[in-house]
Amino acid sequence: MTYVITEGCVDIMDRQCMDQCPVDAIHAGTRMAYINPDECIDCGACLPVCPQAAIFLDNVVPADADDYIAVNVEFFEQDCDFDDEGPHPDHPHVAQLPPRVDA
Repeated sequence: MTYVITEGCVDIMDRQCMDQCPVDAIHAGTRMAYINPDECIDCGACLPVCPQAAIFLDNVVPADADDYIAVNVEFFEQDCDFDDEGPHPDHPHVAQLPPRVDA
């Protein structure tokens, strides 16, 4: 099992989860953070610090957010260049995210 970040993180990216992850398995994308399933050690350190309650074990992701399991996995399978801002805005997973909600 691994943890998955879901829609609650889109356009929020509080980043406290990144600070808590002891193995740096959480990476910032352009509009949300992603957990690399190959790096996650299932420790749960990210859970209590997520103010959006957007992180779940992959076997208990709510049904309306189960697409995010594949989004997290496939994000790391893409061959793209990352920089300090995350992937290019044309990265396939940026296009899959829900439309930006402007405050």
